[in-house]
Amino acid sequence: MADQPLIEIRNLYKVFGKKPASVMPLVHDGAGKDQLLADTGHTLGLRDINLSIERGEIFVIMGLSGSGKSTMIRHFNRLIDPTEGQILVDGIDVMLLNNKELEQFRRHKMSMVFQRFGLLPHKTVLENVAYGLSVQGMKKPEQVLKATEWLETVGLKGYEKQYPSQLSGGQQQRVGLARALCTDAEILLMDEAFSALDPLIRSEMQDQLIELQDKLHKTIIFITHDLDEALRLGDRIAILKDGELVQMGKPEEILLHPATDYVEAFVKDVNRARALTVETVMQPPINRISASTIGGALEQMKKLPENYGYYFNDDGYQGIVLQESLEEAVKTDAAGSVEDNMVEELDSVFPDAILESIIPDTLETIYPLPVVDSDGEFQGELCRSDLIEVLSETHTKAA
Repeated sequence: MADQPLIEIRNLYKVFGKKPASVMPLVHDGAGKDQLLADTGHTLGLRDINLSIERGEIFVIMGLSGSGKSTMIRHFNRLIDPTEGQILVDGIDVMLLNNKELEQFRRHKMSMVFQRFGLLPHKTVLENVAYGLSVQGMKKPEQVLKATEWLETVGLKGYEKQYPSQLSGGQQQRVGLARALCTDAEILLMDEAFSALDPLIRSEMQDQLIELQDKLHKTIIFITHDLDEALRLGDRIAILKDGELVQMGKPEEILLHPATDYVEAFVKDVNRARALTVETVMQPPINRISASTIGGALEQMKKLPENYGYYFNDDGYQGIVLQESLEEAVKTDAAGSVEDNMVEELDSVFPDAILESIIPDTLETIYPLPVVDSDGEFQGELCRSDLIEVLSETHTKAA
């Protein structure tokens, strides 16, 4: 099936201790993390995790230290085996793979980028990037060619013969990213990959990941404790607390409708103007005028709820036209064309524009801004009042 999720996690539990299976009845009865540790000496890592990850999305798993997020990511490639549950990748239960199959799976299906870079200090930058290819058995000349291409892609052309110790932290992480991408693995696991970097370098690496993803369309599972990073990178976000999944959804859903007090505490200090896009706030595209004659345009206008409309012709969006202008013009020439002098200039905005970037535009006009996509299609209308409301603290918590 084309629409089948690439990865499915079903009823996943992980308990750490000498006899995990023996304490599972207590876990199923609702024993909490602290209680389980006190009563049995076992630690609850994950409780009943269910989620699916689509092909080509950046799926962020976030939570504070001890939430289970790093435990979770190590299940995807079976660095850790679950106490109970299923891990399906492309419909295949990873738990059923034998050692040889698992080895091939790790080499070809998934690559991992680590927080502390994980580079081999005695190998050059080029050798580090080509390492996964050598493990796959690729011939040396092909390794060099491919590794060189990926180094150029991540902006490290000319560093091939350097050693990791000669590079900055940001450069080392780029090497780690190039190494993970070099194997052509479909799935990229990134465990706190940017958290050891300085804020400016971290931001640059986020930009580069977004840029690469636009070209590569990998499936990326990204672990972070930083909500700003999660909101910036994630197509969807899963939030963990004490090994449990407390909310999962698109960034704007989590930001505007936190499901629990824990999530609400996470999102309350987020700069919404930088985190949300026009698309999350806009109203439906109702006030559209497209008739070529003045009389036709006025007839369309009278059916609209407002006394203005956004005028579109064969060349796309032209500006805003007012009902009073059409009523004046129709007196002398109802069959005439809608001329440029009847259409007032009003800039349109893109649906994916960050709210912060369009605030000045909303202040310069009394009318809602038309939202038009890159194909020239009318997508919605952005009202100043809606913008003010969503940027204030008066958001609703989901029931």
